Order: sequence, then C-alpha cells, then structure tokens
Amino acid sequence: MSVRTPLLPTDDAARKLARSLIAGARFGALGVLDPETGDPFVSRVAVGADAAGQPLTLVSELSAHTAALRANSACSLLLGEPGPKGDPLTYPRITLQARAHFVPRSTADHAALREDYLLSHPKAQLYVDFADFSFVRLVPHRALLNGGFGKAYGLSAADFA
Repeated sequence: MSVRTPLLPTDDAARKLARSLIAGARFGALGVLDPETGDPFVSRVAVGADAAGQPLTLVSELSAHTAALRANSACSLLLGEPGPKGDPLTYPRITLQARAHFVPRSTADHAALREDYLLSHPKAQLYVDFADFSFVRLVPHRALLNGGFGKAYGLSAADFA
C-alpha cells in the first residue's frame, strides 16, 4: 500500500513564496528544546534576514530561548501572519527546521547584520549594542510551506540556495 502525501511537488512559485515570507518577516515563533527537560519551548522573537535571505534574530543572553540555542542549535521558526479578514489559516506560512549559528560580535558580518537589522527594526537601536545581545543566523535545512488551503510543499536546503 502506498502512502499518500498532502505535499505538492516543490516548484519555483513555492520557492519564491518561501523566500518572500522570510524576507518580509518582522517577528515569528521560535521553537527550541529546553536544555533541562528536553521539552519543546516556543518564544516570540523579532526576525530579519541577512543579505543572502537567511533568517536571523537578535537575542539576549537573559532569555530562555538563547540558553536553549546555546545548548542545542536545533530549532524551528514559524513565519507568516494572517491578513486582516477571513480565516487566519488560509494565509501563507512557513515552518523552518534550522540550526542556529551565533555571529561573533567582533566580525564584519556582525557589523553588516547590525546595519541591515536596524533598517527593519529601528527600535532595536535601544539595545542592539548591549553586551548580552547577539545575532543568530537560523540556517534552514528543511521547511514546510503552507501556501493556503490545499497548497502544502516540503522544501529542502537546496530550495533556499
């Protein structure tokens, strides 16, 4: 007996929608594993994208999700917001399965991320330079894109290249 999948073949339109959801995201739900219990933990975080379109966030060492990412870089990130009308589940969204990579503060990469991040998150100017804050690039290796009712796609790392 063959197993039917609800996923459609990934095409260029799906890849374009995935990239646009990442590029347009200003916040999302970050899923991590609690280092003490191993239980899932979800936190709302501000989100941006680097020049290559990789999602990133700015985290404080005081937050539980930062400790979890330092203990285990595996994470997920849900992006996509409902529109002002209708059923929220009909709007596109993407769940990325990713690895977190902390960006060292003393690098040119950090400086570039800081500049770009502040363009989309100007209020972060208040805390971006605090010593306990770090940029974390979230490098996806798999994703599930829901483009609306009946439009589900599985994406691989190659689809984000």
